[in-house]
Amino acid sequence: MVVFSVKPVFSVLVVSLSLLFLLALLSPPSPFSQNSISGKPSLGEVDIWSVRRLVEWRPCNWWLQAHQTALPLETNGYIRVDCYGGLNQMRRDFCDGVGIARLLNATLVLPNGFADVYDVDYFVQHMNGFVKVIKELPPEIATKEPVLVDCSKRKGQFDYVESVLPSLLKHKYISITPAMSQRRDRYPLYAKAALCQACYKALRLTRSLEMKASQLLDAIPKPFLSLHLRFEPDMVAYSQCEYPGLSPASVKAIEAAQIDRKPWTGELARVWRQRGKCPLTPNETALILESLSISPTTNIYLAAGDGLMEIEGLTDTYTNIFTKSSLLSGEDFTNMHGNTKAALDYYVSINSDSYVATYFGNMDKMVAAMRAFNGLYKTLFLSRRGFAELTSQGLGGKELMQALWKVHRDDFAAGRGSALPECFCEFNL
Repeated sequence: MVVFSVKPVFSVLVVSLSLLFLLALLSPPSPFSQNSISGKPSLGEVDIWSVRRLVEWRPCNWWLQAHQTALPLETNGYIRVDCYGGLNQMRRDFCDGVGIARLLNATLVLPNGFADVYDVDYFVQHMNGFVKVIKELPPEIATKEPVLVDCSKRKGQFDYVESVLPSLLKHKYISITPAMSQRRDRYPLYAKAALCQACYKALRLTRSLEMKASQLLDAIPKPFLSLHLRFEPDMVAYSQCEYPGLSPASVKAIEAAQIDRKPWTGELARVWRQRGKCPLTPNETALILESLSISPTTNIYLAAGDGLMEIEGLTDTYTNIFTKSSLLSGEDFTNMHGNTKAALDYYVSINSDSYVATYFGNMDKMVAAMRAFNGLYKTLFLSRRGFAELTSQGLGGKELMQALWKVHRDDFAAGRGSALPECFCEFNL
């Protein structure tokens, strides 16, 4: 007769289970585990900002800490960067222009209107050693208009050294609008460093504008989410997308902005929408925010221009909405022009507790990059393509919200679209 001793086996089992339990407690949670980040959101308990990020974009050390290449003693001439469009398009073009000026060993002439928004002395001080900058032209050039060198529509293999430097050497004073598609990967590091320094360390709002922006920031209840919502008539008209169920006023405003850009129809309209080309409506935005467990009581600053349509689709769900016009008053605010008002939205957005964008435009890219530069990573771009694909599959209700959660959870964890690659490097967490 064989006799088994139960006690040793039981002891081994208890020890083994204890070790497994201890390891479970000490191990870092999986970013997609059911306990920490559920594939099925528990509304009001787990929000998108609780997702463990796997990737983080940070400013690269090669331009933050690397030794600068000394500036040549002699300049090849003067370049004025002409910037057009909205504030953030102008900022993008100007930063590109700084890199071009350094690439061509040119002295940078500040564009018209720069001093309306940015602190000139601060910029000059912080660009010392990166590129030569002047506030006033020398007398022998001051009376002349720069020779325009058209770069704006050059694409692909366009090379500034080959195409622009000869004009700079010949005329000594030129103006450019940077090319729409550039090959910055071909720039030497010192030119890239000048671009990065200009865009992320040397641009500060004028003192008066920063005071106004700070006043606005102080007036917003904390904590708050800054939401860049794009559903204006010109944006919808430009997208060539159709939206059934809009109010007569919205339809009329869109038709007035269409001119010759008629909406796509039939199969083309379906393909266009599924490629993520259609702006999210306020109602669609509210639905996605709900799916991300963003509480309806969240304080939301609406970073947007005038003319937003169908805003009730958002405010019916999210009632704590604040805008610059509701928080600021006085003649000094009403007299502000478009770019200075946009600067207020930009300032608030880069300092908000979290930032959500329904688009991926110039402001969104700049805000996301500056937030990454400042170590603020609660930044998310809502997926128009994801929303279109899921709704085209007939998903609705809880099933749609769970699917939207998964799409945005993965985007946030992977840090998609959170910074500009020219000046930022990817760090795995």
